[in-house]
Amino acid sequence: MMNETVIPGRSSSTAALTLLALGVVYGDIGTSPLYALRETFHHRHGIPLDTENILGGLSAIFWSLMVIVSLKYVTLIMRANNKGEGGIMALLALASSEYPSSGRLRTLILTLGVFGAALFFGDAVLTPAISVLSAVEGLDIGTLMFKPYITPITVGVLAALFSFQRQGTAVVGAFFGPICLAWFLALAAAGVYNIVANPVVLQATNPVHALRFVTAHGFMSFVVLGSIFLAVTGAEALYADMGHFGKRPIRIAWFALVLPALVLNYFGQGALLISDPSAIVNPFYHAFPDWALYPMIGLATAATVIASQATISGAYSLCRQAIQLGYLPRLDVLHTSARHIGQVYLPGPNRILFAAVIITVLAFGSSSSLAAAYGLAVAGTMLITTILTFFVMRHGWGYSLLIAGIATGVFVCVDALFFSATLFKILDGGWYPLIVGAAMFTLMATWRQGRVLLYRQLKQQSVALDTFLELLYCDPPVRVSGTAVFLTSAIGTVPHALLHNLVHNKVLHERVVFLTVVVEEVPSVPDAERVEILLLPQPRGHHPEHPPGGHGALARAPVRGHGPQRRQRGRVFQPADQPGDRARYADRNLKRVQVPRSVCSGGCARTERVPIVPARPTPSAPPSAPASHTQGSRW
Repeated sequence: MMNETVIPGRSSSTAALTLLALGVVYGDIGTSPLYALRETFHHRHGIPLDTENILGGLSAIFWSLMVIVSLKYVTLIMRANNKGEGGIMALLALASSEYPSSGRLRTLILTLGVFGAALFFGDAVLTPAISVLSAVEGLDIGTLMFKPYITPITVGVLAALFSFQRQGTAVVGAFFGPICLAWFLALAAAGVYNIVANPVVLQATNPVHALRFVTAHGFMSFVVLGSIFLAVTGAEALYADMGHFGKRPIRIAWFALVLPALVLNYFGQGALLISDPSAIVNPFYHAFPDWALYPMIGLATAATVIASQATISGAYSLCRQAIQLGYLPRLDVLHTSARHIGQVYLPGPNRILFAAVIITVLAFGSSSSLAAAYGLAVAGTMLITTILTFFVMRHGWGYSLLIAGIATGVFVCVDALFFSATLFKILDGGWYPLIVGAAMFTLMATWRQGRVLLYRQLKQQSVALDTFLELLYCDPPVRVSGTAVFLTSAIGTVPHALLHNLVHNKVLHERVVFLTVVVEEVPSVPDAERVEILLLPQPRGHHPEHPPGGHGALARAPVRGHGPQRRQRGRVFQPADQPGDRARYADRNLKRVQVPRSVCSGGCARTERVPIVPARPTPSAPPSAPASHTQGSRW
């Protein structure tokens, strides 16, 4: 479930989140009517534009939406969330967690998951380009005067979109939500307007028409599946954006508005083509009355910007998860919400993605050229997502092999069919997202393997903290005044920076602090709980007053539940002999210490764990009690 603070008025909160999700999640799949049906009946496929074929094409699109989006993603796969996060990297973490780290099957799962994530990045480059271009090209219908300015206008719209990302998903969704609502209402209205004139298209709900369409034209029936697939390309971005809003608002928006509006609009375009086959040049815009042309071009441009937003937000979530799993270098991650941990903005990937999208627009130049390349990468990602879902169902959710196989086997067949059809796009431009995906896969796999090799090397050279303290008191180095702080991620071992300092400088500071920064899965940590202090005394036997029971005491109050918690500011904590959740350390001597406020920005709080290496005591002075750690706790 999502990590969020429970507030009064849950129904109104769900309604607001649904509107926000509408403005971020459904832009991609919501703008598919701009080009999906047009590309399905493109002249290169050689399929006659008669009533039976139009009904067959509409039926294929309708059942693709029902099977892939409604059943597979919205109903099944959105159950698989990793602490509220969605997307293929979250699915990878769930699928691989049940297998031994050295097993071949785990290696296969990791390879598939990383390759699927890399393909999603390839799709993230194409989606903003094709979405905005297809909308701006509507200016050609009214007059050819705008034709030379289509590419510059597209670049300008994309620049404004990417510069707006720093405001955060909530602000973007609040701005785009009403626009997207108007867009889907307009889609539904145009569909009803044309369906009333030619209601025969309602027969397309019969799956028999879809089966005839994909079998009656020989080899071209198989090839045209690559164009039908354009109607569902936003489904993977829908799952990747789940961490921003949660699954409930996304499901409500899909079944209450998005799905009905899409079906009505596709059927309306089909009704128009039955009456006027010449409208195949651009059936989307011809489905509207002449007076509504330019208002719809403006609305479509805004909607395609939103379509780009769905993939961009998904790319942010994917990057963050890849960083956490060790597949990408550490980058700046800015949390833009105090309630939803999944709402993030990454400045570095934002700039890189913007540059790649602009290069794509300039290289392809038109939405038709991009449509020939579009779909291959996301089809591969969808197929891998289904395969990973099988392992999650079988070992994560505990379903039997039969049930897990049947539930995912049907979707694997459908995804494999669409993926095979999109392979014919490789020579027409499908190579482009494959190259982007291959580059990302190489980067992610290389970084992960490098981290593994580095960890092994550091582990071999690491020194246990207990051993280090024994050696420190047996053969003490020269102590210099001041406090040294060493960052470390491995508690219980000596930071390598400290060892290098001893080797090269032959000195140790009077006070030494090992600092570990831990990202908590809650929006904020109270002031009194932001610092945990572990005091490390001299080894047993070196001082008569050394307390028994290990290396000192751990001052800690566990964070329970979600959202802000109230604690007494500036103190940790009550003595361990009092009842409560802090009694878990009753066998240790907890110290009450003063701690300063820890600086932490964004939606994720940080807890600092500070083991303090003591200075060597002088024979004339017994160890003193710890004061404020800012002054240096010492013995």
